[in-house]
Amino acid sequence: MSTSVPIVRLDDVSKRFVIRKEKSLKERLVNAGRSAKHKEDFWALRNISLEVDSGSTIGLIGPNGSGKSTLLKAIGGIIEPTSGSVKRRGRLAALLELGAGFHQDLTGRENVYLNASILGLSRKQTDYYFEDIVEFSGIRDFIDTQVKFYSSGMYMRLAFAVAIHVDPDLLLVDEVLAVGDEAFQRKCLDKIRSFQAEGRTIVIVTHSLGQVTELCDRAVLLNRGEVLFDGEPHVATTEFRDVLEERRQEEIAEHPEEQEGAGRIISVTAHAVGKAVGEPVAPGDDLIVSATFSHSDGLDDWIAAVQIDSALGQVVYGTTSKRIGLSLPRLRSSCTVDFVLEKVTFGEGKYFVNVSLMTQDGVHLADRPQIASFDAPHFQLAVGTVHAVPTASVVDSVA
Repeated sequence: MSTSVPIVRLDDVSKRFVIRKEKSLKERLVNAGRSAKHKEDFWALRNISLEVDSGSTIGLIGPNGSGKSTLLKAIGGIIEPTSGSVKRRGRLAALLELGAGFHQDLTGRENVYLNASILGLSRKQTDYYFEDIVEFSGIRDFIDTQVKFYSSGMYMRLAFAVAIHVDPDLLLVDEVLAVGDEAFQRKCLDKIRSFQAEGRTIVIVTHSLGQVTELCDRAVLLNRGEVLFDGEPHVATTEFRDVLEERRQEEIAEHPEEQEGAGRIISVTAHAVGKAVGEPVAPGDDLIVSATFSHSDGLDDWIAAVQIDSALGQVVYGTTSKRIGLSLPRLRSSCTVDFVLEKVTFGEGKYFVNVSLMTQDGVHLADRPQIASFDAPHFQLAVGTVHAVPTASVVDSVA
């Protein structure tokens, strides 16, 4: 049992928004006082109960519209819950959206003082931190320029620089780390790690599952305003990928893609040999991708192609019947081709299978992107799309 004292406690928090269906001010005036058919309740959060321990780093993840940003704003006191309570202690710094707390017509220098005062610093304290803020932001040449002329990256640099210099006990970050260039992102992540070493509490909303597993010691998965999972980050990210895949399959069922032309890809499955579809494909397993094709007019000299992508859309493997040297029979009503990948070494994560039917000249007759998927299990010793057991040794050391 944790001995940490909660810095944030949410008890049965729900948040309702009213969605109005009128398209104009005139329609609102005409429909004022009428029945509720012109508006609709949307519950962004439903019965959320959480405790955030002091010194912990928590990642909030979930599909778009799951309530992540709403929950972060409730924690930060930006919005009041419709029901339930939020209790927090200590100094809070929040990066909830780009440019929040900035005034367009003020200069960067003036906005530093404005934003710092909003976050609880006196002018004397801001004077003390000002040079460090400007140095960290890296926009010294533009500090006396009105921020309405800033790029989104400059906005984020300055806002982040102010937030981390107000000595926060609790730092809330909502996806803004995705705005800057790679060098500044690394600088921000290094600062977050130093905050962790100092025992500060951090809550991050992000779509980068790599950041969650790398930075967070706990992850909360939200779906349709409810907590679906709360616990180990690697388990949460696996559950999240399953939610995304479930939604994708629902969309496919609702809007089936019509394959044009005579060629068809009827079905595809992907699983480890000796295991059922849906079981994790572990390093060392043989992966079998079974695809069934058809062609209403009949087709000679055709190619079956398979490509495997990571959850980030990166191609991690691809092959074709032509590359393998497999001669395929004339395609008519159906033909099933089994690709067997021996002793695979996929790193942790979800992988998607794309299948194509092509002519010998490489012309695509039918494509089924992400028609099947499989999971590779969690590996404690490393991250990435390649599984390899690491060892290390010290070869030289000078005192």
